[in-house]
Amino acid sequence: MLGILFAHTLAALSAPLCVRVMGRNAFFPLAAVPLGSLLWVLANWNETIQVQLSWAPSIGMDVDLRFDSLAAIMCVLVLGVGALILVYCARYFDDDEPRLAAFAAQMVGFAGAMFGLVTSDNMVLLYIFWEATTILSFLLVGHNSDQTTSRRAAIQALLVTTAGGLSMLVGIIILGQASGSYLLSDLLASGPPSGIAVNIAVTLILVGAISKSAIVPLHFWLPGAMAAPTPVSAYLHAAAMVKAGVYLVARLAPIFAGNPVWHPLILILGAGSMVLAGLRAMQVTDLKLLLAFGTVSQLGFLILMVGIGTPDAALAGAGLILAHAMFKACLFMVVGIIDHGAGTRELRQLTGLGRRSPLLFGVAALAALSMAGIPPLWGFVAKEGALGAILAADNLTGTARILLCAAVVLGSMLTVAYSARFIWGAFADKAGVDAPDWHAPGGWLLGPPALLAAASLVTGLAAPQVDHAVRRYAETLPGVLDAHLVLWHGFTVPLALSVGIIAVGAGLFVVRRQFGESTTLLGNADRAYDATLRGMDKLSLRMTGSVQRGSLPANQAIILSTLIIVPVLTLALGTRTGVELRLWDSALQAVVVVIMIASALGATIMRNRLASVLVVGISGYGCGVIFALHGAPDLALTQFLVETLTLVMFVLVLRAFPAEIRTPSSLRFNIGRALLAATTGVAVMVLAAFAMAARGTEPIWRRIPDAAYEFGGGKNAVNVLLVDIRAWDTLGEISVLVVAATGVASLVFRSRRFGSAPRAADAPNYRPDLISWLPAGRLVDRRERSMVLQIVTRLVFPTIMVLSVYFFFSGHNAPGGGFAGGLTAGLALVLRYLAGGQYELGEALPVEAGHVLGAGLVFAAGTAAASVLLGAPPLSSAILEVTLPLLGHVKLVTSLFFDLGVYLIVVGLVLDVLRSLGARLDDELSQS
Repeated sequence: MLGILFAHTLAALSAPLCVRVMGRNAFFPLAAVPLGSLLWVLANWNETIQVQLSWAPSIGMDVDLRFDSLAAIMCVLVLGVGALILVYCARYFDDDEPRLAAFAAQMVGFAGAMFGLVTSDNMVLLYIFWEATTILSFLLVGHNSDQTTSRRAAIQALLVTTAGGLSMLVGIIILGQASGSYLLSDLLASGPPSGIAVNIAVTLILVGAISKSAIVPLHFWLPGAMAAPTPVSAYLHAAAMVKAGVYLVARLAPIFAGNPVWHPLILILGAGSMVLAGLRAMQVTDLKLLLAFGTVSQLGFLILMVGIGTPDAALAGAGLILAHAMFKACLFMVVGIIDHGAGTRELRQLTGLGRRSPLLFGVAALAALSMAGIPPLWGFVAKEGALGAILAADNLTGTARILLCAAVVLGSMLTVAYSARFIWGAFADKAGVDAPDWHAPGGWLLGPPALLAAASLVTGLAAPQVDHAVRRYAETLPGVLDAHLVLWHGFTVPLALSVGIIAVGAGLFVVRRQFGESTTLLGNADRAYDATLRGMDKLSLRMTGSVQRGSLPANQAIILSTLIIVPVLTLALGTRTGVELRLWDSALQAVVVVIMIASALGATIMRNRLASVLVVGISGYGCGVIFALHGAPDLALTQFLVETLTLVMFVLVLRAFPAEIRTPSSLRFNIGRALLAATTGVAVMVLAAFAMAARGTEPIWRRIPDAAYEFGGGKNAVNVLLVDIRAWDTLGEISVLVVAATGVASLVFRSRRFGSAPRAADAPNYRPDLISWLPAGRLVDRRERSMVLQIVTRLVFPTIMVLSVYFFFSGHNAPGGGFAGGLTAGLALVLRYLAGGQYELGEALPVEAGHVLGAGLVFAAGTAAASVLLGAPPLSSAILEVTLPLLGHVKLVTSLFFDLGVYLIVVGLVLDVLRSLGARLDDELSQS
């Protein structure tokens, strides 16, 4: 299972390169990944396989995967339909489709995330995969980001499903704490816990399930998501994402079907969705929207069947899950073919396609017949099994059973009606309608839906074999499994109901005009969503306006006052221990601190911006000296490098500001600011002193030097702590660095930016015949460049880069490391930029900053993934020792590769800052 997850991750990462090389044909090799994974699922169909990988056991967060009967059923949908959709994409899109590479990566990544979701035994891990599908769904639905409808649909789906996911997370935490385990298998083995807390947890988890599966009243995002490309709808909204909520209910039904909140929520919302969405499907005129509302209706049917909690209902629910994936994915792809070939999805504008494309008509007819529950297709077998299971459900009261059966019968009648309406709208001859131009689909485009339609027929004819394959899940529920999914049970009540459903459904189709037509895209629920967002916007504006006045001093005053008042009150009202103050260890420390204080005070009275920054820098360098005097050379080195780079950034930004601060503040405001600053400083010092004095046990820092050498194989405790012992923290911090680089660039670049800094040869005034110390010195207007600086740069740049590499490799046992090495390399780039401008920067590092940042993240995250694949916890390190010719004995710690990621991200950050605050600002200043 870990191999399947890794294969999908690798395929997603390589998808952009494949698309760049092969164009749309790249979808063919990408489809081999889920197809190969499907073969593994089929080979292990009757097995129960568990995989456990230690991650963070102290918080119940381990990689616990479990492949069982229910997971196998879901994997067939996720992987099998996913492979067919990828093949379909190879001919649905053109080679010049915008963002096709990203789309391919997201589709394959989504398949991997869904596989992880349905095989997760740990509920926290399940939530992580759950949110991964939410994010990827947002990207896929918003693929056509230049269209307003796509952006709106993507944001709407993201907000609704994320809100449901957060609700589910709270429920998972409550349930895990109440039961003592976060493993679903433990809950199933130990029996259902009870209590008010458990009832609340179940309710919250079900909110997440119904939001993901678009159950009324949280259904409105699914019709809106039809703005996505058809392959997205065929996969996410037929076979994968919307099934996540159904899967969660099916997984929890053996445990919580007897919970007092379970049946009221599941059955009422499921039945309501089936009927109400069925009515809407009879109104809309867009074929894709018709299928969308039909999907909401069918999802309600699925939710209530798997949620009843009897073995017979579970068996029927499993059958319906398979049936729905086959016919609905097929029909969505058919709509995509019609849209491609005719240029419209409006049933009022389509006519005669049944005659012009009989093969497509046959494929659609098979799928629609299965959706309507017509024998001998699998949809009929599953629906008849569902009717029988409802009538035989012994955990429902007589009234509840009758009402539920009536709702299912009514919803099924509507299903027959809108299935017939779909076929009529797409393929029938209509009087007075001009036939649109038609381009017949090719074999690769028609093949995937044809296979799914044929599967609906084959599974119906081979019902006993399919019944045998899915029974294992139903047997996990309490009770006796009496039902069988077969084509012919004899003359029974479910058969009579099926006949009545078909007859009345056909009649409803005949009087379809009585349902009226839709006048809005999504209906009242969508308007309620808009009203909710408007209300939240107004509330947030009022709240923000009351505390954020647009004044930086005022905002700082609020933040710092909160920082002072809350902790100080806590300290004053709580229990305190005595504080032992040690002001300094040597007189030199006191001298440095006095200089730092003087520089900080001096910065407050200076009117020149650059002078203020330089004086503040003295405090930063003084802090580095304090580190060095305290015996922390690695921290001192990093502080010096960071302070130097910070000063450079300040200088780059201050170029766009007046040199002098022209508006002096009044004395009253200055006194207030001084008091606030002094109070903040004193409060932080006092709080830190009391916090250090409150330790009741030996601090862990005493053991870090020995632990660094024992576990990380290095003598530099700081570096080992960053790249090994606390590598997860570092991974989060470098991710923040990437976000910071993007944020800085977005503040400067007003539109999308691509490419590296320009090369000197690209400049209009470039003279290759000129003799110069640096490439940018060959520009005609060289008078602004210092010849001395160019000579110094030419001499010291290689030395600084060698020093950067030395810091990188020596950091495990001496001061340095990836962060210090990256900062050193960044300062070398700064020197090249200052000596020759943006053209010299392009010569120094002619690559995109985003590529460097991305490569760093790949190295860092890849180190975590590699250790997992080797059977160790994420970010584990190993020590390799070899003897090489010339080099002799070489010791290599694998955390070096993680440190390489840190190095690249720091270099990429500096490059991005120089591109934005340097080169881009140069252009804007020259134009102003």
